[in-house]
Amino acid sequence: MHITQLNRECLLHLFSFLDKNSRKSLAKTCHKLLEVFQDPLLWSLLNFHSPAELKKDNFLLGPALKYLSICWYSERVKVCNIEDWMKNNFQKDFCNRHENTISGFLLEVCNRCPNLLSLTLSGCGHVTDDCFLLLLKNCPNLKTLKLENCVRITDQTLEAVTRYGGSLQTLHVDFCRNITQTGLERVREKRPLIMLRAERSANMIPDNKPEKKLMFEKASRKLVQL
Repeated sequence: MHITQLNRECLLHLFSFLDKNSRKSLAKTCHKLLEVFQDPLLWSLLNFHSPAELKKDNFLLGPALKYLSICWYSERVKVCNIEDWMKNNFQKDFCNRHENTISGFLLEVCNRCPNLLSLTLSGCGHVTDDCFLLLLKNCPNLKTLKLENCVRITDQTLEAVTRYGGSLQTLHVDFCRNITQTGLERVREKRPLIMLRAERSANMIPDNKPEKKLMFEKASRKLVQL
């Protein structure tokens, strides 16, 4: 039996075992397999391992997407996670080339994937609070949000969780140095049922220039003396 003689359910099952590139290659062989590739039911789960993968045309975004993971563990992640004021010109140029890649992709997710249940991001050093505000508003069924090394997020994301994360059950904000203990306590107060984890986050040094921090400490001491 030729593969194209199988019914749609069987073809979808076969496609489910293939990675994104293999699905795309197989879809190019005939019109029937292209239709299977374009079936939204095939794209309920997406995993990415680098920002470059987000620019390919080997996947579809749609309402069927429920589980999304973007985990970047390359050595280049270290560049993205350096405090902006510490980056040299070469590092800044490197980051500028893909600064909006993941943010733009997440915006597409907000617009096309309202049924998203789980999002995992690791090493996404350029994603900001605005992304998560939109995500929580547009994906009301989101149950799991796991963030690691997303260094630009702040307590604003935690505040968005308290306001719009009505369905959220699990929240991880590990190695996110710009959130504070106050923000975490507010989540625990407002959303006590959320399973909250924050490894090495609120105790890390935030992105403040040393001289700014020193000036703030001096001003605080003067106020105490007064």
